[in-house]
Amino acid sequence: MPTQPPIAVMDATCALCSFGARMIHRLDRSGDIRICPIQTERGQQLLQEAGIDPSDPATWLFIEDGHRWTDFDAMIRVGERSGGWGRLLSLLRLLPGPVRGWLYLRVARNRYRLFGRGDLCAIADPGLRARLIS
Repeated sequence: MPTQPPIAVMDATCALCSFGARMIHRLDRSGDIRICPIQTERGQQLLQEAGIDPSDPATWLFIEDGHRWTDFDAMIRVGERSGGWGRLLSLLRLLPGPVRGWLYLRVARNRYRLFGRGDLCAIADPGLRARLIS
């Protein structure tokens, strides 16, 4: 029975998240990780299943083999899974959990003001577009 591919659920209108999607595409040599925008029906469902309010998603969600990671922990897991330069995200573990959580929330809540808006679904790279699921 085939297993579900790992899924990164992120805001498709956030320029920082769009950058994150491009990094996943560049670093994940296996090509396994799929990217699901939170604005899709599937994205909304995955957030709800993880106990995240889909109307106010201030988090990244990464799902792999039935496990869920959020915030910086999701980014760390993606980096570790991808290998190479992605493992540098493990350095975030040097920050105590509460500090990581506080810092992530500050960036997430101000992401549009700090980084602007982007359109993940309008990215021209066909390889990255192939990773998008809705």
